Amino acid sequence: MSTENNEPIMARPLSQEPPDVAATVRGHARLERNVTLLGIATLLVVAVGGLVEIAPLFWIDTTIEKVQGIRPYTPLEQAGRDIFVREGCYSCHSQMIRPFRDEVERYGHYSLAAESMYDHPFQWGSERTGPDLARVGGRYSDEWHVQHMTDPQSVVPQSIMPKYGFLRDTDLATSEMADKLRALRRVGVPYTDRDIGEAMADAILQADPEQDAGDFAKRYPKAQIRDYDGQADRVTEMDALVAYLQVLGTMVDVNSAAAQEKLATEKGR
Repeated sequence: MSTENNEPIMARPLSQEPPDVAATVRGHARLERNVTLLGIATLLVVAVGGLVEIAPLFWIDTTIEKVQGIRPYTPLEQAGRDIFVREGCYSCHSQMIRPFRDEVERYGHYSLAAESMYDHPFQWGSERTGPDLARVGGRYSDEWHVQHMTDPQSVVPQSIMPKYGFLRDTDLATSEMADKLRALRRVGVPYTDRDIGEAMADAILQADPEQDAGDFAKRYPKAQIRDYDGQADRVTEMDALVAYLQVLGTMVDVNSAAAQEKLATEKGR
């Protein structure tokens, strides 16, 4: 290689001294054979790594960025969620749409972390014997859900889902709803004193469109008030479960153009 004046440029000579491989091997061998030294080194590495990962959590309120529209479940929806967990529905149905093309095309917009921020525990699931339910809300009618719960094979012939018709014959227990909301508030769900005090009445109100809603809609935006199971004279576990299913994935407007633009910069996923 030469310059414009044809003067040769000499590269810096490489070091003629080979690396001391033997010394490095001896050092590792000493560390691996000395149990005490290896234990101390392992402890230091784990301590430093743990400090770097855990310490920042003490200085931030939450690791999830809030998304507009997310609210706590109504007492009826929360009761339905409890029934969903009680019956083991999470064993066959996930509630987590991953950001893959095949999942988004089938189930809808990928799930956001904020959508499950009030779930204790979350219902992401680990298996899909049945379809994902993260955005099932509004996809089917209440009548479809009731029929599907009562006799799954009459709606989906190849389904292996068991029958849950007994939910329509079981009155919803509302006496402990205030205690449940109070317990959820202790773990961070922002229920107010009024929400807790009106828990029983709110659960009955949401399943009866004939009642005066009062400030229910203000406290629970987008909550749907109607008779879910077709039995206007009673509130059943079927009412609660269908109310829960119908709210899944509906709190955040992920389909509007403005929402899509905002979600593109969202960090809480």
